[in-house]
Parts: sequence; structure tokens; C-alpha cells
Amino acid sequence: MSESQPAGLSRRDLLKNTGRAAAATAFVGSAMSHVYAGSDDTIQIALVGCGGRGTGALGNALSREKGPVKLVAMADVFEDKLKNSYESINTQYEKKIDVPADRKFIGFDGYKQAMDALKPGDIVVLTTPVAFRWVHFTYAIQKGLNVFMEKPITVDGPSTRKMLALGEESVKKNLKVGVGLMCRHCHARGELFNRIQDGEIGELEMLRAYRMAGPTGSAFVNKKPEGISELMYQIRNFHGFLWASGGGFSDFLIHNIDECCWMKDAWPVEAKASGGRHYRGDYVDQNFDNYEVEYTFNDGAKLFLNGRTMPGCYNEFASYAHGSKGSAIISTSGHAPSRARMYNSQRIGNKDDLIWAAKQPEPNPYDVEWDDLLDAIRNDKPYNEVKRGAEASLVTAMGRMAAHTGRIVTYDEMLNSENDFAPNVDQLTLDGPSPLMADAEGKYPVPMPGIKTDTEY
Repeated sequence: MSESQPAGLSRRDLLKNTGRAAAATAFVGSAMSHVYAGSDDTIQIALVGCGGRGTGALGNALSREKGPVKLVAMADVFEDKLKNSYESINTQYEKKIDVPADRKFIGFDGYKQAMDALKPGDIVVLTTPVAFRWVHFTYAIQKGLNVFMEKPITVDGPSTRKMLALGEESVKKNLKVGVGLMCRHCHARGELFNRIQDGEIGELEMLRAYRMAGPTGSAFVNKKPEGISELMYQIRNFHGFLWASGGGFSDFLIHNIDECCWMKDAWPVEAKASGGRHYRGDYVDQNFDNYEVEYTFNDGAKLFLNGRTMPGCYNEFASYAHGSKGSAIISTSGHAPSRARMYNSQRIGNKDDLIWAAKQPEPNPYDVEWDDLLDAIRNDKPYNEVKRGAEASLVTAMGRMAAHTGRIVTYDEMLNSENDFAPNVDQLTLDGPSPLMADAEGKYPVPMPGIKTDTEY
């Protein structure tokens, strides 16, 4: 763990901290610094994973004014998702789309075909369920491609160790890699980070984070209908299954966890948690309805996380920081705008105690992360977010495992765990079995805290 490593708020700090290894291998960059552009300076893009997040990320990429970009290939295991994504993005950015039928790939090997359509230095966007992230990233490195990958990038100890090793390899090859923790690119949060680190609210002693809403994404899953395999049903409803996504916990709560750890400038060393299933009815996914996690940092400071997906309840989507001399709002309502603010007391929201507020309007961090990635590619700047993305994913999984097992789980235990949710994910086939199979009643194993304590289900 790199607890002393700055989380990389400002662009300057991010480049400084993530680029040291790349600087040592600058000769690789000199060999690749001009191959990305092609003869007409166009960066080509391939999309692997054509769901909502992939389509959204592609829209952000194509909307930026950082030199010419063009979508040239798409891949997914579902033809309808690829079709819908193509039609949506083509409507908005027709002049930046060149994806004929023979560059639309369906199947588990489609990621290779899509990447084969690119040149070294182009960009592949990896937005499939996270279980496949290390598999696809491995091939991207082999092809010499720059990468944008969606968060989380790991779900357990084995996949985290794989991604950390792959991240080191990508740095050595001077590949530019962005990870979709876009809050790190938020200018308002960046200024807040600098002010906290300068001691404006004193020693940071406690953080609080909330993501409490109704059913989110595909986290609530009914029994599998006839006419679709277990594997394909679980991939289509990936938020419901731990092997595919880390569950709703990893996919949705990682942002709040990551932005709080950023402000603390450290990763927690352990987690204890509680949670449970309450109103599941006929749903058969593996998620809990609520999670409460207490993360502890090495200096004893705490991060308290509250996650809930229950309709009809009080909703909140925000993060807060409390120091010895004051407090701060990290995010107000969702990811953007953050409306970051600082107070000279613990009375968050009290106008009389307000000492700083981020300027409005704020640039959209979903756009800024693409500005930063494209700028790094075109100007050959060191830029690689894999290590930080893997650490954020691991810390998130640490809290999830603490809730699912009922034990205190440490960072080191999580990192070194041999519990692999999908050990053969790189060998899956369209007509093959899933890493998780239903029982005779169409139900799947669920976490049982205090009973199943070595594994999550």
C-alpha cells in the first residue's frame, strides 16, 4: 500500500506521482510519442463494452476539443447493446464515427478483434463488467494501446494483484491509462484537497460518506427466465453478482470511498462493517440492502460509509470531512457538481461559518478526465492511473468483505487473499457455464455474516 502517496488531485501532482516509473523509461515514449496520430493526426478509438457507461464514456471522449478522434470499432457480447450504443452515439457524433458492419464484433473474443482494428498509440475504452478488466487490459498492453477503463478495476485480492502487475507493465511501455474515478479530476475537489492538505480545517480526523437511494442499476435481479444461459443472464445483470462486478457495493460506493481517501491522502488499513438483506422478495442477486462500514486509517482517523438501496427511505448522496479546526463538504448531491465548501466549525451548512466555496459553475469531471487523458497522449506526458485505481478498488472490496463476513478485514489481508471470484474468467465461452451457478430453485449463494466468515458466499 502507498499510504504516503498523494492521491493526485491536481494535474501537476498526479503527473508527478504517477509518472516516476515512466520517466525512467522515457526512451519507450520517444519510440511511441508520434505513432498514435497516424498520418492525419487522428486518434482512433475502439469501445469494448457497449452498455450505458461505455456509451457515456465514448460520448465524453468524442465531445472533447483536443485534436481529431474517431470511433472505428465496437465489441460486446450482446448484439442489442452494441446496436443501441452505436445508434445513440452516431446520432450525436456522426462525423466522428466510422464503424462499418465488419468492425462490430459480438462474442467473448470481440475485444481482440476491436483492438486489432487500432494502431499502437490509439485508445481502447474498456467498459465491460469489471471481471473481464484484467483480461482485456492484458491484450491492450500487448497491442501498445492507450486505455480508458471504467471503475472499479478489480473485485478481489487476486484480480488486484494482477492489475497492479499489469499497471507496472503499462508504465514501462509508457502507455497512458485513465481510470473512471472522474471525481479525482474535479477542479473543485482538487482545490478542496489542497486546502485540506494546507491545514485550513486542521488535522483531518473523521470523514462521512452516504449513498442512500432506491434500487440502482441491475443490483436487484429476478430469477433467470428460460431462453438465456446462466452466464449471459449474469453478465446482463452484472451488478447483482459478486464475481462480475463486486456487486452494487463495489460498483456504486467506490466513488464516495475514493474521494474521501483522496482528502485524507491515505488508504485505510482495516474495515469493520455490518449490513443485511431485508426486503428481497423474489430477488435472487447477492447484494445486501444496506451497508455500514467503519474504515480506520493508520493514524486512527475514521471514514464512516453508509450505503442503502431501499425504496421509500431518506436519500442522500454526499461526502463530508471533519478536521480539528473545521469541516468540509466534499460532494453535495451525486458526482457533479461537487459544490465543495469549507466551514470554520462542525456546523456544516451554517452560512455564518462558511470560509470557502468552490467557484460555480464547475467543469464536468466526466469531460475533464478525457481532456487530461487526450492531453497526455498528444503531448507524451506521464499518465497512468492503474495503481491508484486498483488500490481504490481493493479498499472498496475490503469494506464489502467486512460486511459480508462479519469480520474485521485488513488491507493486507484483502490484498493477499486467495479468494478468487472468477479464476477462469479468461476462458469463458458464450455457451459455457458461469463462475456462479444457481441451485435447483434458481437461487444463488448469498453472504452470511458470522456463518461464512472465510469467503463472501
